[in-house]
Amino acid sequence: MNKDELDGKVDQVKGRVKQAAGDLADDQNLHDDGVADEASGKVQETYGKARRKVGEALEDVGNQIKK
Repeated sequence: MNKDELDGKVDQVKGRVKQAAGDLADDQNLHDDGVADEASGKVQETYGKARRKVGEALEDVGNQIKK
């Protein structure tokens, strides 16, 4: 897991907490901020996963070349 994946997961959790707090406080703006944070976190996590997979693929190619 890389930094982008971890940060994305943190943002998703933060977003869910904001949504719940907004629901409890009847604050639609806070709820909407939470939805945006969660969506942003999902994008960042997906980017991190893709970046990691590309890195692993490049590493595999490098290992094959060394043989």
